[in-house]
Amino acid sequence: MKSSYEFVKKEKNEVTFKMEIGADNFEEAVQKAYERNKKKYIVDGFRKGKAPRKIIEMKYGEGVFYDDAINNLFPSEYTNAIEELKLEPVDRPAIDIEEIGKGKNLIISVMVTVKPEVVVKDYKGIEAKKVEYNVTDEDVDKEISFMQERNARLINVEREVQEGDSVTIDYKGYIGEEQFEGGTAENQILVIGSGSYIPGFEEQLIGHKAGEEVEVNVTFPEDYNPNLAGKEAVFKVHINQVQEKEMPELDDEFAKDVSEFDTLEELKKDIYEKQLKTAKDKAENEQKKAVLEKLIEQTETDIPEVMIEDQIDDMIKEFDFQLKYQGLDIENYLKYINKDMNGLKEDMRKDAELKVKTRLAVEAVSDLEDIQVSDEDMEDEIKKFADEYKTDVESFKKSLKPENYDYIKKDLKYTKTIEFLLDNAKLS
Repeated sequence: MKSSYEFVKKEKNEVTFKMEIGADNFEEAVQKAYERNKKKYIVDGFRKGKAPRKIIEMKYGEGVFYDDAINNLFPSEYTNAIEELKLEPVDRPAIDIEEIGKGKNLIISVMVTVKPEVVVKDYKGIEAKKVEYNVTDEDVDKEISFMQERNARLINVEREVQEGDSVTIDYKGYIGEEQFEGGTAENQILVIGSGSYIPGFEEQLIGHKAGEEVEVNVTFPEDYNPNLAGKEAVFKVHINQVQEKEMPELDDEFAKDVSEFDTLEELKKDIYEKQLKTAKDKAENEQKKAVLEKLIEQTETDIPEVMIEDQIDDMIKEFDFQLKYQGLDIENYLKYINKDMNGLKEDMRKDAELKVKTRLAVEAVSDLEDIQVSDEDMEDEIKKFADEYKTDVESFKKSLKPENYDYIKKDLKYTKTIEFLLDNAKLS
């Protein structure tokens, strides 16, 4: 008998269906289970692994091999069932054996959470503000100035300290007549105007020269170290050295020194093109975000809790990976923010729900518009990956598993659907 699958009911996002597997197929699975497991059973009068199935069943019970048989039958039968019934499960199924036994068909009741129904309204012609970023000559000049700053050299000067100078100082800090802990240092480099010291400290060095002693009077901010917050202090400062930046000339030699270009104009052109790409990418990302936000507002769905939980788990894994990349771990991070894992998950819940709803909405549009990914699309995307990993296309293809192709195709379909939404949006 060929297996049959019967839809029973759907309540919210939970579907119940029955799978009926013919007695002959079930008997074959039980026999295979016996062959796999017979060595595990000891029966008097038989060498290990030589006891007949009937004898083992008489001693241990008729159903001794049923669990193993079902475990091996179920995955393929379940896959066939969800394909035939056109279901999209988002969680592991729960099963209940309704009928089982020798000479009987195996009947299994299955309950599983499925992808929810999604209603997207007016997704064509979504109205959103047009996002544009321009690149000006001033933007390019600003980048050139940053490069000039980075390549400046410090030279000693005999004049008085000015804003922007780099000074090397020794200091001792006093509250009243006593030095306080942490208020003493030697050969500290301070850029005047950087705001890196206590408010009022840097300004009081302006007008003094190398070799001079300066008394700097400050009041610690209220949000400073509790032992010092709000207290008045005097720093006895010795200025060891005063230096100013000497900027390189902005000419072709500068371009050669700081880049692969021979002229300043070529360098400026390259900066312009890179800034233009950055501006375009930023505008596209913000435009995409604006359109998707409108799409979400026009989408109705009841998201199963398991989908949100799975998304949170994925976000936790990604966050943990980022922390490890920085030499940290999630356990110490949680201690630092004084939260447990449940607290962190709760913080991520709103963002996770938005991500799931966005994905469901885009997939719904994709289905409604029958967005397809062509072989040419796949080839272009695989070439991008190969270039990124600095390998040839054929070698990269050999490294891919079937599930990798499925992921690439699904991601491409998602991207093409967003492009469709942007192409059909009303931007003003």
